[in-house]
Amino acid sequence: MAIQWYPGHMHKASKEMKAILPKVDLIIEVLDARIPFSSQNPMLAELRGNKPCIKVLNKADLADPDNIRLWQDYLEQAQSVKTLAMNAQQQDRIAELLTLCQRMVPGKASSVQQIQTMIMGIPNVGKSTLINSLAGRLIAKTGNEPAITKMQQRIKLEQGIVLHDTPGVLWPNLENPHSGYRLAVTGAIKETAIDNDDIALYAVEYLMTAYPQQLQQRFELTALPDTGLELMEMIGARRGCLRGGGRVDLERTAKILLTEIRSGKLGPISWETPAMTEEEWAEVLRVREEKAAKKAARKNKKQRR
Repeated sequence: MAIQWYPGHMHKASKEMKAILPKVDLIIEVLDARIPFSSQNPMLAELRGNKPCIKVLNKADLADPDNIRLWQDYLEQAQSVKTLAMNAQQQDRIAELLTLCQRMVPGKASSVQQIQTMIMGIPNVGKSTLINSLAGRLIAKTGNEPAITKMQQRIKLEQGIVLHDTPGVLWPNLENPHSGYRLAVTGAIKETAIDNDDIALYAVEYLMTAYPQQLQQRFELTALPDTGLELMEMIGARRGCLRGGGRVDLERTAKILLTEIRSGKLGPISWETPAMTEEEWAEVLRVREEKAAKKAARKNKKQRR
C-alpha cells in the first residue's frame, strides 16, 4: 500500500524545523511504542546531525512490554540516542524526562542558561498530551484525529527548559508498505486516506500469527480460521454486522476491529520488531537500487540515440 498524505502545513513545518534547529540543544522525538520504526521521521537523522536526542516511546501501555525493551536496546545502540518508554500522563515519567534533558545538556543544566529543546513527532503519537503533561497545564490541543497541531509554539517548562513545539510531520512518501499499514492500523493516518477493509484485513492477518490468543479471547473464539477474511466474517457475525440475506458487512466489521485495536481492548500489542523492520528496509533499499538502475539505463539509452 502506497500512502501519499502530506498536507501543506506539514511541508511548511519541515522548513520551520530546519530553520530553528541551529538554536536547539536537544531533540525529543515522540514515537508510538507499538510502532517505533514506522512512527519515526526519517528526516530526523539527517536534520539533527550530532545533537543529542531522546526518543520517547509513548503509549507504552498499549504495546507489548517485551517488545518495548527490544526496541529501546536497538534504538540506543543503532542510533546513539536515549530512550524512555512511558504513557504521556505518567507524572513520574514526566519528571524523569525533564531530568534526562538536563543530564544530556550538562553545560547548560549547571548554569543560568535555558536548555532549548525541540519536540517533534508524526501525527497522533500523543505529542500534544505529552506537552500538556510537561507544562502542567493545557497548552496543546489534543484529540484522536491526526494532524491537530498546525503551528509552532514555544513553551517554558520547569528546570530551565524551553520546549519548541512543531506540527506533526508525516513524510511525503512511505517507501515501506508495511509502515503505511501499521500507521493506518494505529490511527496515525486519517481514515479518508485509507480503505478500512484493507487495513483491518492486514491487522487480523498479522494478529493471527503474532497474537492469536488475544484474538480468541477478545472475540470469544474457540479456534481461528485459516484466513483473515474468514476471521473478519466470523467477528462480523458475532458483533451483528449483518446485511440482508445474512451477509457480513465488512466495512462495519473493519471499523469495530480498528476501534478496538486502537483503544487497546485486545491487550498490549506491538506491530513490528527490530528484526522485521531491518528485513523490510533491506527490501526497500533493493527496490530503490533497482529503480535507480532502470532510470540510469533509460538515460544511457537516450544518450546513445
